[in-house]
Amino acid sequence: MTHPTLTTYQQHHLRVVFEHHAAHLYGPMVKASEAHVVMLAEQKLVPAEAAAQMLRGLVTLRKDRPETFDYDGSVEDVYYTLEKRLAEACGIPTGQLSVQLARSRNDLDAGVFRMVLRDQLLGVLAALGDAGAVLLDRADRYADVVVVGYTHRRPAQPTSIGHVLAGYAEALAGQAAAYAGLLAEMNRSPLGSCAFAGTDLAIDSHRVAALLGFDEVVVNSYEAVVGADHLMRTAALNAQALATGARVARTLMDWLTWEWVRTPEEFTQGSSIMPQKRNPVVLEHLVSMAGATAADAASVYNNVGAAWWEDSNNATTDVQVRLWESNDRAYRFFALLGGLFERLEPLRTPSGEAIVATGATTTAAADALTRHGLPFRAAHSVVGHLVRSGPPATWTDADVREAARTIAGVDSLDDAAVRDLLAAALRPELVLRRAQPDGPGEAAVRAQVTRLRSSLEATLAGVGELRQRLRDADAELATAVAERAAQ
Repeated sequence: MTHPTLTTYQQHHLRVVFEHHAAHLYGPMVKASEAHVVMLAEQKLVPAEAAAQMLRGLVTLRKDRPETFDYDGSVEDVYYTLEKRLAEACGIPTGQLSVQLARSRNDLDAGVFRMVLRDQLLGVLAALGDAGAVLLDRADRYADVVVVGYTHRRPAQPTSIGHVLAGYAEALAGQAAAYAGLLAEMNRSPLGSCAFAGTDLAIDSHRVAALLGFDEVVVNSYEAVVGADHLMRTAALNAQALATGARVARTLMDWLTWEWVRTPEEFTQGSSIMPQKRNPVVLEHLVSMAGATAADAASVYNNVGAAWWEDSNNATTDVQVRLWESNDRAYRFFALLGGLFERLEPLRTPSGEAIVATGATTTAAADALTRHGLPFRAAHSVVGHLVRSGPPATWTDADVREAARTIAGVDSLDDAAVRDLLAAALRPELVLRRAQPDGPGEAAVRAQVTRLRSSLEATLAGVGELRQRLRDADAELATAVAERAAQ
């Protein structure tokens, strides 16, 4: 669609960027401007009357609905739109404003975008935390439900649903810690760096940072404006976290196909032609979302890598859309995943006989022989011979003794060794007794759940403290604005 009053550059670039950015950036920009004007007044860099006038105007702009703004080409971008609307709200020409005193579009953009990403990442962490709590609950609940674990898409060893889910919960706990670390990196203010070299005016960057909930100020004003490591880290962490979740989604597709678990009704879609079909397409969407997030990360890295080590749109404006879409997708991914696991229940998990028939118990059978003195490779060869002779359900004491004599040169295998081998081969539920702390034993899995829950809750508690600091900063800013605007 073309706009007859816009130039080609405005129509095909500035308008598009404006429409992508206004809804995300304008509100935080108003808040950042309030903090900046409060600081200018406190530092006596603008008269109290001028500060009060600008603050009253900024309070008016809080009511704006930037998603409805129409780009008409009268100003270049969202930043100048704020100045234009502030001047109108103050009833003065734009030329009489001092809102940009000791501030550049560069540090304002860097600061506002950190605020946007901070809020989005807090949302991602909340959804991830909820999903992690659900996974841990289900891991505890199903710690005694034995299934077959696969390697290379082939049956490998018995494990439990609880063991599998606790494994993913550990990944989520690690991802939560990584997001918390990213938030700490993100929550440093670049405001006050101006274009990149600061200013001779006696500004107080720490005051602005405090009013906006930043924990500290970026050490170097050049890095504050041109740095993009936090942007790349955001893209990479989302891609990493969703890729891991997509692998779990792929495994769930198999579980649903084998009817080990029930498909939650609200996460299925029907067929337009086959009335029996209940398609768990949410899992397909999760995999696709991970792919899109990886593509966003590649875009961010490519753009940043194409930029100079200076202020450059490649590393700022041109990656912003990719990042807030990536964060929104990560939030929805974890919300979907948590909701799915909350309703997921075992349906027809494999019987002991079915597990034995897959051959998944043979490693445990070989281990049983090693407990009676056979070297592992000899025990492995003995059991391998037995497997080739028939399924474990057909093995007899005589078969075991003959295999030990023929394959391992053991003429007299004692009765206890034979009993242990056959029990391990025929009773996959014995895996639930395994004492190894990180293994699939029922007690071990429940202990893992307790430990992981503590780790996840500690991370989320730290993030909760950040949320409280942000609320406190909002209250302090609102008070400072009200007091200065009344002068």
